[in-house]
Amino acid sequence: MNPLELAPLFRFVLVRTSHPGNIGGAARAIRTMGFERLDLVAPQRFPDREADALAANAVQVLAGAGVHGTLVEGLAGTSFALGLSARRRGVTLPELSPREAAAQALAAAVRGEQVALVFGNERTGLENEELATCHAMVRIPSVDDFSSLNLAQAVQVMAYELRLAMLGDAAPAPPPEHDEPPADAAQMERFYAHLAQMLDDIDFHKGREPTTIMLRLRKLFQRAQPDQRELRVLHGILADAQRMAQLAGEKK
Repeated sequence: MNPLELAPLFRFVLVRTSHPGNIGGAARAIRTMGFERLDLVAPQRFPDREADALAANAVQVLAGAGVHGTLVEGLAGTSFALGLSARRRGVTLPELSPREAAAQALAAAVRGEQVALVFGNERTGLENEELATCHAMVRIPSVDDFSSLNLAQAVQVMAYELRLAMLGDAAPAPPPEHDEPPADAAQMERFYAHLAQMLDDIDFHKGREPTTIMLRLRKLFQRAQPDQRELRVLHGILADAQRMAQLAGEKK
């Protein structure tokens, strides 16, 4: 397959965007690099004339943009997500350069996975909880004393790096054989909710704050990237642990 034919597998996800002009600028940025999938999570203003004006001739990207209430909804169907951040955060994710991120994203697309590049709010960027839904963090190596790029500029950098990777001389490696497709973001979130409930049911935390352990467990399972069959096995283990905890409680 021509790597350029993989473009429909990539989506650019803008989270809590404040300025509609940045949505339009992002639409124009991805369209110039051959991409068309734009997803918006809780935008403050959209649709908007300013977005249309800044999109120039990429209004079809805006017309097809998905609008979602939550990031999990915006990531539905994806199994590999990269979160853009201008600064290091408390979330201990692998940190990639834009070029490294593009190479990994292309490799995932070659495997048939849908890939998301996630960009946060113009002022605050991605929150830690939003970054925790991603498999790695991407930092554009700007100067330390003026590190914040305009949102549309950051989108342009990543769209360019992706296109560069797709135009590269190295042929993508053939995809490995999979018995089942990888779990997508929505399936992983349901698993994390089940995992958190099971830990509560067995009193694992014993009164301690569960946030840190859940972030570490997220990192573990995001790195493992389980497929759908493996996730069903894990759900079964959690359900059995809950059942045994309930029986133990009834015997007291």
